[in-house]
Order: sequence, then C-alpha cells, then structure tokens
Amino acid sequence: MEFSFLDILKIIGSLGFFIYGMKVMSEGLQKAAGEKLRYVLGSMTKNKYLGVLSGFLITALVQSSSATTVMTVSFVNAGLLSLVQSAGIMMGANIGTTITAWLVSTLGFKIKIAEIALPIIAFAFPLMFMKFKNAKYWGEFLIGFALLFMGLGFLKDAVPDIKGNPELLEFLQGFTHWGYGSYLLFIAIGTILTIVVQSSSASMTITLVLVAKGWISFDIAAAMVLGENIGTTITAELASMIGNVHGKRSARIHSLFNIAGVTWMLLIFPYFLQMVEWVTLHIGFGNLDLNKSEGIIVSATTLTLGLSVFHTLFNLFNVLIMINFAEKIVVIATRTVKSKSDEDEEFHLEYINTAAIKTPELSLMEVKRELVVYSGIIVKMVGFINQMYTETKKSKIEKLLKKIKKREEHTDRLEIEIADYLSKVSEIELSASESLRVRSMLSISNDMERIGDIFFQIGIELDKKADQSNWFTPEQREGLMIMTAKVSDAVLLMQENLDEEWNKVDLTEAMEVEDEINKMKKSLRKQHIISIENRDYNVKSGLIYANLYTYLERAGDHTINVTEAIKGQV
Repeated sequence: MEFSFLDILKIIGSLGFFIYGMKVMSEGLQKAAGEKLRYVLGSMTKNKYLGVLSGFLITALVQSSSATTVMTVSFVNAGLLSLVQSAGIMMGANIGTTITAWLVSTLGFKIKIAEIALPIIAFAFPLMFMKFKNAKYWGEFLIGFALLFMGLGFLKDAVPDIKGNPELLEFLQGFTHWGYGSYLLFIAIGTILTIVVQSSSASMTITLVLVAKGWISFDIAAAMVLGENIGTTITAELASMIGNVHGKRSARIHSLFNIAGVTWMLLIFPYFLQMVEWVTLHIGFGNLDLNKSEGIIVSATTLTLGLSVFHTLFNLFNVLIMINFAEKIVVIATRTVKSKSDEDEEFHLEYINTAAIKTPELSLMEVKRELVVYSGIIVKMVGFINQMYTETKKSKIEKLLKKIKKREEHTDRLEIEIADYLSKVSEIELSASESLRVRSMLSISNDMERIGDIFFQIGIELDKKADQSNWFTPEQREGLMIMTAKVSDAVLLMQENLDEEWNKVDLTEAMEVEDEINKMKKSLRKQHIISIENRDYNVKSGLIYANLYTYLERAGDHTINVTEAIKGQV
C-alpha cells in the first residue's frame, strides 16, 4: 500500500479541522446558553446524584468532558465543592461525553452532512452580523457544527479503505489474536491517542472512523474506547499539578473512577460485548456478527452505532456501580494524595488560570466563585482582629498578626491574578453586560485587597500598642469592639451578596450598615476629642485609638463599594 508523508499530513489536518469545528461549536453553544449553564452549575453543590446530572448536562452541552473535569478541579481547589460532590460531577461527565459519539455515528456516517455543510454556513453567516448577541452565538454554533462534519468527511476520505489494502489487514491481524493481551495493547493505544490529541471526543471519532473503514474489529475498537476513558483523566491530572491537595485529590478521583471501570469491564468483556450485540440488534441498528458468521456482511453504520451503544452502556453501568462507592473512592484518593503540610490543607485560589473554559459567561462565573472565597479570607481577618482586642499575651498577639499578614499577602496575589485573568477574558468579544461585569469584578477585587491592607494595618497598630505597653480605657475598648462588630456585619453581608445572584442583590441593608459605621466613627471621634482635652489617657494610646476607628471606617467604605459594584455601579 502506498501511504506517503502527505497522506499522514492529510489525516492530521482533517483531525485538526474536526477538533477546531468542535471548539467553535462548543464555544458558540456555551455563549448562547450561558444563563442555563449558570443554573446547571448552581446545582453542583447539592449532592453527588445531582452532581452526576450536572456533569452530564454540562458535558453534553459544551461537548467537552475535559472542560467539565478541569472546571470541577478548579472549584474543589477553591473549596467550592467537596470531594464527594466532585466525584458525582466527574461521573456525569463520562456519560455526557457519549453524546459526541452518537452525534458522529448517527449523523456523520448515516447522513452526508459534509455535502450540506456549505449551505449551513451560508445560513449561519448572516447571523454573525446581527445585533442580537444570541443570534451571533447560534451562528457560531452552526458554523462550528458544519466545520466539525466537514473535518469528519475529510478524515474519512484521508483514511484509506482497508478492503483495497489486504496486506495492512494481515499486519493488523497479527496483533488481534493475543486474547486479553490484544485488548490490553489497544487499551494502551486508546489511552496514548487521547493523551496526544487531548480530547476523548476526537479520539473516539478516530476510533469510529477506523472501525467503519475496517482497520480494526469491533472488539478491538471497544478496547480502544476503554483506553480513551483512561486517557481523558490525564487532562484533569495535569490541571491539578499546580493546584492544592484538594484539587489533586479531585483529579485522582476521576482517574480512580475510570481505571476501576475499565478493570471490572475487562473481567466481563466478552460477555458485555455479547450484550451490546444483542441490544444493537434488537433496537434495529443491525447485527454486529461478533462470531464472524459466513455470509453476514456488517455495514459501517452498524459498527459505528454499535460502538456508540458500547460506549454509552459502559459509562452508564460504570456510574450506576461506582456511585455507590463514591465515599470510598474519596478515601482512597485522600490516602494516595497526602498533604505535605498543614498549609497544603488550606484552600488556595491562585490557580484560576487553569480553567479550560474560555467563553466569557463561564469564565466570569468562575471569577464570581473565586471572589466569594476571596471574601472568606477577609472574614477570617476580622475574626483575628477581634481576638487581638482581648488578647494580653504578646506571643499570641504576634501569632495573630502573622496570620493576618499571611492573608494580606494572599489578597495581594489574588488581586493581581484575578486582574490578569479578567484581562484575558476581555480579549474575547464581550457583550455590554459582560463588559460591565468585568469592570465590576475588577473593582470588587481591588476593594477587597484594600480591606485586607486595612485589617493588616489595624493588626500592626494593636501589636504596636502591646509593644509600647499602652492601654485602652474600658470605654475605648468597648467602642472599638462594637465598631469592629459592625464592620464584621458589613463584611459578612458583602460575602453574602457576592454569593447571591447579582441581579437579585438589594443595596438597602448594606447602606444601613454603612450608615451605622459612619455614625459610630463620628461618635467615637467626638468622644475621643473630649477625652484628650480632659487628659483621660496618654497621647500615644490616643493616636493608636484614633487610627483604629479611622481604619475601621475606611474598611466599611470599601465593603459598600463592593456591593455597589455588584449592582453595576462602577
């Protein structure tokens, strides 16, 4: 058989065409269905069963299990999902990825969509120039859909028909008579193929083409599909490499789930294939003829549909079995991914750039979640400030100051990284509402960083008071603690508003708390001036006291700025 380097390039180019079409189609659909995606993602935090449904719906919609799993790792990394909840999402993503196989096998091999691809593009092209953003996004989806199947058509044409090249068939058959050894070999090939193309959907499509062209038998193709299920876990593992211990454990759960599924499937592989053959025959797709009976010709369509049946049934059964062991899988993942120190057990948020989602809607949703956890750092800092007021031991005061300083440095890093990430999101074409949300998020991040700075300065002032053996009167201490409690209320309300649907947030309560803080500051300042005149306390402690209530009032100003930014007032 003559197979030149140019033919190899044609296959690679066809595959690239297919993957690019999938990318354009996926991103267009994500943009068009952004609000629905947000609703689906909102259900993630309920339980593992709803997690399965969420993982399935998101993956079916965006046509990328890698996007779903990487996003899940980032959420676990940020402390927004528990490991058990993430296990359900990962399992659902495996079922969702079967939609691609059905799309390709039913349309790509039964209907010659490549022939009507150009008319589809002709219909979609005017949509790209309409003022309605959803019309433009649906246009992108249709163009991606057409490109995907054009790529599939090129791929089918680029792969030579095995019937005309019997010598290659003899070569391949040399690897198919080793029983389970052959299955293990092609599982490894499927794994490597998925790692190389970084897309289980693309590797599944290649497998469908190979079985349709007669290059590999049905059972070997099924073994490759099992390998592709293992290969797709690599993306999540890579995404978790720079994450914290929780992100690594989430990725490990995905790997354990898929590897365990392939293991039990190998134990019953021949019997499962017989069941797939029975199902394929009885739902009208045709006879797979796994026993190679004489006189039976199996069509390419039957083979591809049968492989889609295998892919779906395997993932369904795997989820139904493994969902009952989700907690145990979490335990194994926890034991195999050990934390190196106590610090590793804390949730770190400096990994937002690992997200695979590039559409504005999902990217901004991830930033919103990051901001909620960011506000949690501020809440902890307020708690440390409150402890410093009543602590008398210098060593414990210094320890609390170190905790505040560490979180202040964390807020500095978060502001820079969120700003960098949002600048990348801004490079994508944004709608007017999305542009406003980007500006709001930048403002929110900046205000929360300033709150962190202020709380650190308050900590320094309290540490300075302890160093200089200054003292506050009971009235001073009580006034500061009351004002700090009001600031704490403002911070908690800020966190609550950040976690809420932003269009539902009401400014009224936040404004009332801000007004109380301002009145409190005026009251303390007035009383402070009177006390200074009466020489009720020394000047040094008086300066520290004045600095503290001034800092607290500034922190209150920044919290109301955050809530106003949530409402788009930037």
